[in-house]
Amino acid sequence: MYGDDVLAGNRRRRKTIPVVDAEPDLVVEDVSSGFCGAVVGFEYGAVVLEDRHGRRRNFPLEPAAFLLDGETVTLRRPGPRQPAAGRTLTASGSIAVANVPARVAKASRIWVEGVHDATLVERVWGDDLRIEGVVVEPLDGIDDLSGAVAEFRPSADRRLGVLVDHLVPGSKESRIVASVTSPYVLVTGHPYVDVWQAVKPERIGIRAWPVIPPGRPWKEGVCEALGVATPQDMWRRILTSVSSYRDLETPLINSMERLIDFVTVPREQRG
Repeated sequence: MYGDDVLAGNRRRRKTIPVVDAEPDLVVEDVSSGFCGAVVGFEYGAVVLEDRHGRRRNFPLEPAAFLLDGETVTLRRPGPRQPAAGRTLTASGSIAVANVPARVAKASRIWVEGVHDATLVERVWGDDLRIEGVVVEPLDGIDDLSGAVAEFRPSADRRLGVLVDHLVPGSKESRIVASVTSPYVLVTGHPYVDVWQAVKPERIGIRAWPVIPPGRPWKEGVCEALGVATPQDMWRRILTSVSSYRDLETPLINSMERLIDFVTVPREQRG
């Protein structure tokens, strides 16, 4: 009547803890400490989380060590992504389009602050920009950004996107950007002093970018702190460490994607 084990129905089944890939920007909470943050990378076998204040901490990938939407999970480092059959991806993560020549350059442009910025953008988004026919041009700083914009004469068919370094509230850069009010210009930026800093430090073999005192040339200070002879040597080391968007910090990625969307808006949506 009761079967072989009358207590079987009362036994508690062991709960299965789901295993989740620690993808970039996944927000989780460390169970033991309560630290909550987004996944920004991996270091020495641990996941690196960054909270909303920009603080980072490393946590071992132990079983049932994290909460995701209030549920206990085990995080694991994701393996290399395989594109769908017959598809390859560009360095920006877009689906590559085969046998399509670069378009004739459009009137719209994207401006960046210097040659290093332009080179880094080309390395990651170059394939996408060539397909869209968008040229990236380096500026020699943004001190006269409003004058340069006026000379460019932006319009619905001649849009302008501008990527600015160190675009944070209260900075000189934020005051300069505030003077640009054309609806056909979009200025985005990242919080880093220089575009070098937008490359994830672990990609070049360091735990974090050195903190350089205000008033001191930043690139030279970084080179001295890291024991690198010249900024040229450091730049070569940085550039060779970047092969895709996964090597860059999220603020730069988001800013560039917004600029590309803005300057490539379909004609029927232009205003």
